[in-house]
Amino acid sequence: MSTEAKNNVEPVWDALDVARFLKVSRSWVYQQAEAGLLPHRRVGGLLRFDPRAIQAWFRGESEGRSLLPLLKAAPRSE
Repeated sequence: MSTEAKNNVEPVWDALDVARFLKVSRSWVYQQAEAGLLPHRRVGGLLRFDPRAIQAWFRGESEGRSLLPLLKAAPRSE
């Protein structure tokens, strides 16, 4: 692979990278991806994530559920 081609390769994240970014467990990342709630690609049997797509999803700019309702504490009942 030429140096020019290497410089044009976009990085990809694995589930651990996504979990670190979102500050959630790796198993949560797998569950959400398998449910179709996190943007991902399957490479063979592995899940891979585009960092830009995950960041856009986090900001609510892509389809799927927002992260905020999933992470908010349940309302207190008095």
